[in-house]
Amino acid sequence: MENGTYFYFTMFEDMGNLRYVFFSLSFIVYCLIISFNIIIIFAIVLETVLHQPMYILISCLAVTSLYGTAGLFPRLLSDLLLYSHSISRYACLVQAFVIYSYASYEYTILTLMAYDRFVAISQPLQYHSIITTRTLSFMIALACIFPLLSIGSGIILSAKLKLCRHELTKLYCSNWGIVKLSCENTVFNNFFGFVVLIITVLIPLSFILFSYIKILIICQRNSSEFRRKAYHTCLPHMVTFVNYSITTVCEVTFSRYDDGIFPQAVAVILSLEFLTIPPLLNPLIYGLKFPDIRRKIRCILRTPKLCFKCELF
Repeated sequence: MENGTYFYFTMFEDMGNLRYVFFSLSFIVYCLIISFNIIIIFAIVLETVLHQPMYILISCLAVTSLYGTAGLFPRLLSDLLLYSHSISRYACLVQAFVIYSYASYEYTILTLMAYDRFVAISQPLQYHSIITTRTLSFMIALACIFPLLSIGSGIILSAKLKLCRHELTKLYCSNWGIVKLSCENTVFNNFFGFVVLIITVLIPLSFILFSYIKILIICQRNSSEFRRKAYHTCLPHMVTFVNYSITTVCEVTFSRYDDGIFPQAVAVILSLEFLTIPPLLNPLIYGLKFPDIRRKIRCILRTPKLCFKCELF
């Protein structure tokens, strides 16, 4: 096949009338993801008290969720209703880039969150002199640019491969899925993909674990009141981190197994977990756990006009 070929999603075959059930569920989940994350963003933007590094990073996580799911759900919903499940190679590469960069953004932002909590707990008196607005802006910019360069380089390498097949056994485009369709030697692509995995997932993962272990050690050396406050601010981040890590492991594991080894229902769940569960649960975790966010959300939901007017004066 030429490089301008179309790909075909084979997992949509033989769904029958179940496609309408899947469409309804996917549509509801996507609407909930959009609603929950937009509410979190509005609550943080509109409430001056929440203009702090920790809350700004939470809003960044919500923006990342909207970005990643936008790369999946619109295309997924259309494919569930259409009978021609083809996608151009260019569009497939763009979708793979969005989904993979989303996965990297999640870890980089969670890394910044871990660093923010580590500084706040280990050096509370110097916190505001260390995590300044300029420093935070630089870290967020770096967290955005780095995945673009690393993931983008991997996608460019895949775009240059000559393909011999065009069937993708997933519900969306993945870089590894595209590489497996090539009839060329892909050793360099595999090696580069492994390097990207190390620098975008394993290194941030190690830093996050190191930060929270240090936080636990610091907490054990202080009073029960200190531990209570520290756990109160760190627990939502740790739950988010564990939740995302589990779903990512499921995705990586599923993508590396041969096609057909899992039943179709299991394959669908494993392939969509990291793009549905974290974006859906993260705003619930932060919205329910942090009183300031919860208070602003209640204001927005009950009297939205009043909340917006209050911010104008």
